[in-house]
Amino acid sequence: MSKRARKLIHLGMTGVILSVTLMATGLQAQEVSGTVETVTTQGEPLVIPEFDKADIAWMLTASALVLMMTAPGLALFYGGLVRKKNVLSVMMQCVALMGIMSLVWVACGYSLAFGGDILGGFVGGFDHVMLRGVLPEWNAEAGEVIFPGGDIPDLLFAMFQMMFFIITPALIVGAFAERMRFSAMAVYSILWGILVYCPIAHWVWSGNGWLCEANENAVFGALDFAGGTVVHISSGVSALVCALVLGRRYNYQKEPMPPHNLTYTFIGATLLWVGWFGFNAGSSLAANALAVNAFAVTHIAASAGVIAWAGMEWLTIKRPTILGACSGAVAGLVCITPASGSVSVSSAILIGLAGGFGSYLACTKLKNALGYDDSLDVFGVHGISGIVGALLTGVFATKSVTGGTAGLLEGNPGQVVNQAVSILAAAGLGAIGSFVLLKIVDVTIGLRVGQEMEVRGLDLTEHGEEGYIFL
Repeated sequence: MSKRARKLIHLGMTGVILSVTLMATGLQAQEVSGTVETVTTQGEPLVIPEFDKADIAWMLTASALVLMMTAPGLALFYGGLVRKKNVLSVMMQCVALMGIMSLVWVACGYSLAFGGDILGGFVGGFDHVMLRGVLPEWNAEAGEVIFPGGDIPDLLFAMFQMMFFIITPALIVGAFAERMRFSAMAVYSILWGILVYCPIAHWVWSGNGWLCEANENAVFGALDFAGGTVVHISSGVSALVCALVLGRRYNYQKEPMPPHNLTYTFIGATLLWVGWFGFNAGSSLAANALAVNAFAVTHIAASAGVIAWAGMEWLTIKRPTILGACSGAVAGLVCITPASGSVSVSSAILIGLAGGFGSYLACTKLKNALGYDDSLDVFGVHGISGIVGALLTGVFATKSVTGGTAGLLEGNPGQVVNQAVSILAAAGLGAIGSFVLLKIVDVTIGLRVGQEMEVRGLDLTEHGEEGYIFL
């Protein structure tokens, strides 16, 4: 179900079947008892819901948790996995994207993702450029500020969605770590956010998207509660394309390239785990029972992912590792993301195990067999677990959680078909879009640093700094 649709449905469940943006003039407000106020405009009475303070408090918290996932969470997770000469470059890419993508989202990203259809529904329109119709406005006639929204202000919804727009291209950073120019990273990320992320988000999460489960006219209504398709499949497949287009790091598979600081990686992974509660439970857009279920299945799936990956290591190399446990946790979190608003706790165990096993095999067997250099295994963890999770959502979805949509096990095999279509759509646009954008960036400003710069490390050659000046 789309996030916007869940917002409207939650509003309807409170007995108010109206969400309206008040920008017209000539409004007069009169406070009445209960949770609504009566407003008249041109002689017609309207019932406007008051904001739910508990929902606002939870969504502010969830937004902050998702931002924390990019930095310090992802920055530390990735920073520990690279060689020490590149630790700052990865952190710089993460923090820079926090700034860059936020401004792009305000300027046009939110509108392209959640605006009305253009180009036959390929992407949203320009209704909300610079957050027009989302920001609060002063109404002189009413003598008060008008905040567009339902149970929460539209501005809060936009800010929550902004955090997803930030972290998704930041995930891709791990695929080309230690060899892409900073300027190329910035340009590619901006173009990718506008031309790849926004269309996919529009398809899956806007109320009239062709993959939106809440859209009655959608032929392939897919379940993606918190971003398995929009975030993880799109970024994972795009990461694989980046790794293939840029090519391997200098002396890859000829010299050891172990993680330089697994302490950083552990701290980053556990911050991601905590932040993921905002990512998934926050996607309910309310402090309600659905958020509680999402919170519970998120934790259980992550726990199962730890056991799956560490268990596979124990069987194959005779010892579990902290890197494996952290990777398994992230794989479990990715795998449950699309299903967190659709499945029960018992199903979450199986989904987490599947994510851990699947990503372990992708990062150890598939990667070695094909020989690509996905530096930090973005495709192996986010791409593979995202695909597995999206498919299993169609298997385990239960009416006891969704309130209506069932999966394969409850007699609805068509939901698996819908999930598969959404996977192909997101992966297809991610792959084709990334390939074209990378080629354009390469021709214009160049993608990759020179061999000498790569050998010295990007911390010094790109930023003139060192992470460990006393070592």
